[in-house]
Amino acid sequence: MELHFLGTGAGMPSKERNTSAIALKLLEERGTIWLFDCGEATQHQILHTTIKPRKIEKIFITHLHGDHIFGLPGLLSSRSFLGGEGTLTIYGPAGLQTWVEMTLTLTGTHLTYPIEYVEVTEGIVFEDEQFTVYTMPLAHVIPCFGYRIEQKALAGELLIEKALALGVPKGPLLGRLKQGESVLLENGETVYSEDVTAPAKEGFIVTILGDTKFCENAIHLAQGADIVVHEATFDAETENLAASYGHATNVEAATVAKEASAKNLILNHISARFLPNDITQLLKQARDVFPATYMADDYARFELKNKQFQQL
Repeated sequence: MELHFLGTGAGMPSKERNTSAIALKLLEERGTIWLFDCGEATQHQILHTTIKPRKIEKIFITHLHGDHIFGLPGLLSSRSFLGGEGTLTIYGPAGLQTWVEMTLTLTGTHLTYPIEYVEVTEGIVFEDEQFTVYTMPLAHVIPCFGYRIEQKALAGELLIEKALALGVPKGPLLGRLKQGESVLLENGETVYSEDVTAPAKEGFIVTILGDTKFCENAIHLAQGADIVVHEATFDAETENLAASYGHATNVEAATVAKEASAKNLILNHISARFLPNDITQLLKQARDVFPATYMADDYARFELKNKQFQQL
């Protein structure tokens, strides 16, 4: 799993940071990409990456502020020209479907693929055999949601040498054991899957939060997460200003991660008031509270492989 940041700014684009968009690349897990928010010029940002829009399977929108959705119509249109044919599912607050459909209709935009819309409320918004996605409302100036992505436990590795030692021949029977079935050998003995497979591996948890001031729901969504992406529009010196705009500081983001016993925190949604030479101080303030804190910059990539986290 990899997080690829396409836009990490707040409110409007700057020379250093575009508006909000994060790609959750699940290419090894399911061969697709999930996009979280789609600010203006997201498709332009994608041009500087290896991301293929036709691989985007789901788009999760946190809220309807322009810096989180104004890039959506253009991306949807371009996906048609770039070979996108599979169904695209868009998750987001009430009103998102109306806005997208009206924009596409008024501009005469024809898509070559169907769109499914899911209006999010608190609870599970998606679940299959691999993943569960939960959402809860956050504390912003308009309805805004955070998403918690949980990968389900992975089947334990088949201990082939052990199976062979028990008399299982190479071939289909090994596959059945790997799938959790017991098999009957020609000599009449039964080999049980649990005896020749390693324990199941714990899946990962990633929490991606929309705009929010410090709130309990952010802590709930981040509980025990391997990675938490939290906005840090303001710094410790402007805490009162942050709350009045429905935003959080870097220190508040770190506090959320600490109280949630998360493993890693990535600061995102950085105000243009902070210049490149301010980033060191922003990180230091947060790391004083939660040491495993990282800064998201446009095009930054973070990988979680076998539960090991690293910045690429």
